[in-house]
Amino acid sequence: MFNIFKKKSREEAKLFYHTDVHSHILPGVDHGSEDVGESLEMLRAEIAMGITHVMCTSHVTAETFENTPESLTAAYELLQKAVDEEGLPIKIYASAEYRIDEYWTKEYEAGHILPMPGKRILLENSFAQELIGIDNMMFDLQVKGYRPILAHPERYRYYYGRKERYKALHSASVKFQVNILSLAGYFGSGARETAVWLIQNNLCDMLGSDMHNMEHAQIIMDYIGSKDWRKLCEKYDLPHRIVNDREFEL
Repeated sequence: MFNIFKKKSREEAKLFYHTDVHSHILPGVDHGSEDVGESLEMLRAEIAMGITHVMCTSHVTAETFENTPESLTAAYELLQKAVDEEGLPIKIYASAEYRIDEYWTKEYEAGHILPMPGKRILLENSFAQELIGIDNMMFDLQVKGYRPILAHPERYRYYYGRKERYKALHSASVKFQVNILSLAGYFGSGARETAVWLIQNNLCDMLGSDMHNMEHAQIIMDYIGSKDWRKLCEKYDLPHRIVNDREFEL
């Protein structure tokens, strides 16, 4: 289920914030953008939605995408050169979406991580089950000066019947980032309903595109032009509650 909401004209479809904290726009490093040309097209879509700063949070996961700060920086520099040549009015930042797994543990212990500005770090939980020791890991990150953000908590189905875990993690100073794609229904009714529940319960700190391709960009552009999005923003005062821009002060 996605892209089911009646939309306004695309010219009116602007986000109320200017920093995308979650995207897969760096070329050729995960299953997001395949090349620089696609990355530029995705960045143009971000600009059309009012975004001026993009955190390029490519996947870092065991076996599939064992990226390093060096591999991500190389892709970032390639894209930055193209952005400069095209004169696009947007600022990109090299970072990652770190799956909490054995590869993360090894890289974190070695200090091989690439945080966002302000030592923010985007973390992805397992989709199969909650990891043992996640609370201690989040605490350790904060002791070391990092500021963890949990990516798309609405997509972890094992929390649906245990919503007290959301509250426990959030109360431990872990910021929550909800996907606009989830609100649009792209990941199914469970993810959408949980995303709305997180917003209703003041457990959504940031919104992100989690954009991997132009299909995602189109779905997001259509959704933010919809009556559903406008009602959600107004009912829960999202422009004042979402901290995308305030958190990074870019």
